[in-house]
Amino acid sequence: MALPTVAVIAFHQFSPFHFSVPCIIFDDILPDMKLFNLRICAGESGPLRSSHGLTVEPPFGLEGLKDADIIVVPFWRKTKALPDEALLNALRDAHDRGAQIVGLCLGTYVLAYAGLLDNRRASTHWEFEQDFTERFPNITLDTNSLYVEDGNIVTSAGTAAGLDCCLYLLRQRYGSAIANKVARRMVIPPHRDGGQAQFIERPVPATTQDARMNSLLEFLRSHLHQQHDLDSLADRVVMTRRTFTRQFHKATGISVGEWLLSERLQRSQELLETTTLPIDSVASQAGFASATSLRDHFKRKFSVTPSEWRRSFQIASV
Repeated sequence: MALPTVAVIAFHQFSPFHFSVPCIIFDDILPDMKLFNLRICAGESGPLRSSHGLTVEPPFGLEGLKDADIIVVPFWRKTKALPDEALLNALRDAHDRGAQIVGLCLGTYVLAYAGLLDNRRASTHWEFEQDFTERFPNITLDTNSLYVEDGNIVTSAGTAAGLDCCLYLLRQRYGSAIANKVARRMVIPPHRDGGQAQFIERPVPATTQDARMNSLLEFLRSHLHQQHDLDSLADRVVMTRRTFTRQFHKATGISVGEWLLSERLQRSQELLETTTLPIDSVASQAGFASATSLRDHFKRKFSVTPSEWRRSFQIASV
């Protein structure tokens, strides 16, 4: 049976890392076993220069996409830059004939500009969530998953998630045993728990323009291990409960309960990463009523358990 052909598209200002990911996974990575025919295709006239001065001169142009089984767009230089219409047409034609189309990281934008993701689910780097949803309101963006498959289109989250996505594509065709063998050779996990939720920055306001609220936030951060109620907090800033809840939301943009939960989760992350405290102790010091409560909130927020977080992020010297 003929090996699947993978076409990887190169552009001007390409990212060397993003470009190299599919080239490594789909090239002859296993010395005793050829898995794919890799084809590097120029998406624009060349030679093509990276953002760091590297140059590639692909042996194929867009004609290389015509019979490819998998087409990978590994990156895109600017979210507001429209790709060439010739490239978009080539991707549409490939999709129509049944090729699997893959957008890694900002490569998802190219697929979106081609209209291939309309009324579908997709993933891209979490930092571009607002921009992507504003540009493409007909696409359902999944800001947690490391990669998303919808029909014959697969899109991935940012940067290293391209590795996860390419391993998934390899696993689709050759099974877990071969995918695990490739992952071991790459010295990477064959599957990562959780998703982008582990890495998304969702900062809680450190200070506000309200001096009384700033004093209260400082107090709460140093007393997260204690339980707090609205009445006692309102008394602390000399407000009625109703006025306090309104002013707190005005100052921080979130409710008291949301603020406390976010701070307690952040504190639990710090304790998991920098100490060897049991989960019960982490929960207590972070202000959760029980280890079960911590696990439930942590899993819901980050898609991994506290123990899995510790294994992934704990400082080696602890």
